[in-house]
Amino acid sequence: MAELESRIQSRVIKRMEAQGYYVVKLILTNKPGIPDLLCLKNGKAFFVEVKRPGEKPRPLQYHRINELKEMGFRCEVWDNSNIEEKMIADTMKNNH
Repeated sequence: MAELESRIQSRVIKRMEAQGYYVVKLILTNKPGIPDLLCLKNGKAFFVEVKRPGEKPRPLQYHRINELKEMGFRCEVWDNSNIEEKMIADTMKNNH
């Protein structure tokens, strides 16, 4: 059985915070479909949508991701707990 999205998300939050990120879990906002996490560090912000392995964002989530990208924000979809370390490392490298 695939790992629950909430467990992947919790692990991502812990690892990002251990690297000095201020991570906000976005729930019940006025913008349905907004990515799960807002990550802040060194005056920069980016968003992360966490999915279970193999799952894709819903159409509204893609719409929100595209809106944010058009406003100049970086948005990532992390969908595989096996590669989250690589994604976190890549994100940290590009956000310092």
